[in-house]
Amino acid sequence: MEIDTDKIDDAVLGLLWLTLHDERRAWKGFDWGALDRLYRKGLIADPANKAKSVVLSDEGLQRAEVAFRALFVRETRP
Repeated sequence: MEIDTDKIDDAVLGLLWLTLHDERRAWKGFDWGALDRLYRKGLIADPANKAKSVVLSDEGLQRAEVAFRALFVRETRP
């Protein structure tokens, strides 16, 4: 089985959006591999610090909201 890490990263971004606080900080209790990939993509600040949260970049905030809506929001029916 081949794992699609881009899909995992999208899911982690969506969950980071769910835990968003202070405008651009989110709890970083996720897989370190995924957080490192998001950091290398420029979507979050370096997660390797003592803080319990991570800062999302402008692009990270935008992509996190898109991922959250795509993965976790139900379509409303009229």
